[in-house]
Amino acid sequence: MSESRKIGLIAVIGGTGALGGGLARRWAADGCAVVLGSRDGQKAEAAARKLAESLPGGDVRGMENSAAALAADLVVLTVPFPQQEPVLKSIAAGLEGKILVDATVPLVPPRVGRVQLPPEGAAAIRAQRLVPAARVVSAFQNVAADRLAGSGTVDCDVLVSGDDPEARETVVTLAARAGLRAWHAGPLQNAAAAEALTSVLIFLNKRYGEGHAGLRITGLDGA
Repeated sequence: MSESRKIGLIAVIGGTGALGGGLARRWAADGCAVVLGSRDGQKAEAAARKLAESLPGGDVRGMENSAAALAADLVVLTVPFPQQEPVLKSIAAGLEGKILVDATVPLVPPRVGRVQLPPEGAAAIRAQRLVPAARVVSAFQNVAADRLAGSGTVDCDVLVSGDDPEARETVVTLAARAGLRAWHAGPLQNAAAAEALTSVLIFLNKRYGEGHAGLRITGLDGA
């Protein structure tokens, strides 16, 4: 069985945004079936048509968020922190038993370069409490969205945290299909490290003017 068949249909909730759209493009280009989710179903359909036109033969469609989650085998959440809770509540019925990849970063403007984790300890922990029937895995917080717009390998590693090792492994595979090197980073509580690191990277980008700071794990061979 191919990895595409194992993963199945991927719903990217927030798929019309920069991060979600970039991930969706890479997965579709690699042969995965993708559905873009948005609060506005027509907006999702328009974005899907545009993406499909640039990827002849790609399996891309667009739906309203709740319909996308219900149709998918695996769901990726790529929405801003203030939208995390309302969006999860709106799609909860379609998440039971499924892997939910939460890429939420708890950024609180205007001080986005300062770590401000939520009371639960991490946005991913909050996601698991909001949708207890889902298999929540945290990933993709530290990837610059504009780096995903190109092709090939992205010079940034991904930390994958979750309490279900099998679900984590699926997300490691999913990251590889997007041209990213991913690492098992332990239980869901460890998502706090990746979420907090995003604010550090934002600070580095502003301080040094590069705009593309990322994470790279060294000293391991990835076996």
